[in-house]
Amino acid sequence: MSILWKGVFPAYTTKFTANDTLDLPLFEKGLQSQLDAGVDGIVLGGSLGEASTLTTEEKETLVKLAIEIAGPVPVVLNIAEGATKEAIRQAALGKSWGAKGLMLLPPMRYKADSREALTFFKTVAQSTDLPIMIYNNPVDYKIEVTLEMFEQLLECENIQAVKESTRDVSNVTRMINNFGDRYKILCGVDTLAMEELVMGADGWVGGLVTAFPRETVAVYRLVKAGMLDEARAIYRWFMPLLELDIHPKLVQYIKLAEAQVGLGSEYVRAPRLTLVGEERERVLKVINEGIANRPVLPEYMKMAL
Repeated sequence: MSILWKGVFPAYTTKFTANDTLDLPLFEKGLQSQLDAGVDGIVLGGSLGEASTLTTEEKETLVKLAIEIAGPVPVVLNIAEGATKEAIRQAALGKSWGAKGLMLLPPMRYKADSREALTFFKTVAQSTDLPIMIYNNPVDYKIEVTLEMFEQLLECENIQAVKESTRDVSNVTRMINNFGDRYKILCGVDTLAMEELVMGADGWVGGLVTAFPRETVAVYRLVKAGMLDEARAIYRWFMPLLELDIHPKLVQYIKLAEAQVGLGSEYVRAPRLTLVGEERERVLKVINEGIANRPVLPEYMKMAL
């Protein structure tokens, strides 16, 4: 199997009802807005998708529905498990449901050393023929996938991409210098996306894209078309909103933004709680100011990439 690891891949949120069940109509509405805006792939069951709170049955429902809606746009399932055996099982299930690729985190709930993390990645990769994007996020998950580790992962042909979330923009250059285009690089931190795209990243796994899909895709396409002044203007407007992606409560913050633009609701699954009081008002002020000053976008969909 193959997947084109480039463009904008929303880290799509899971929509819940007030009764803590999947809100499938709202899921479909929000997903259609992403597709209409021109996204290039969909990532389900990630951190922003509240993966750790979803049952296997819920994941199956979401993956199958997303595939039905997305058509040719690839659906990527996130694998974030504590046990290698369970990660292998989830990868097999993802393939049976129709997912076109996997995003693979290092072992969860245990700070593996380099040998253990490499063995985990290789074992999962060797269990499937699905294309894999490694999620490199040492800030949140405490395990860094180093250049030396990526060197050893070259033997796994289906490990094809990295979600680059180290917060070190120069890592894009290091990866390209060491591996050329062997690994596709997708920025995983909203507030560094334009910088990494300018330095050669192939794509953007976005958070605020779920609320502002057209603006996100416009920044990506403008950068790749060399229209940096136009991209900068949108990105500068976007920055206060993008900063909602780098907070421990990014799920609640981004879901509030989705609700404000009519593409989602504030409902989260416990132990998360919806925002209240001063915190909610503060975040809402950022969101509403962004909406009020939303820029007029160029005809980005017509740009050849």
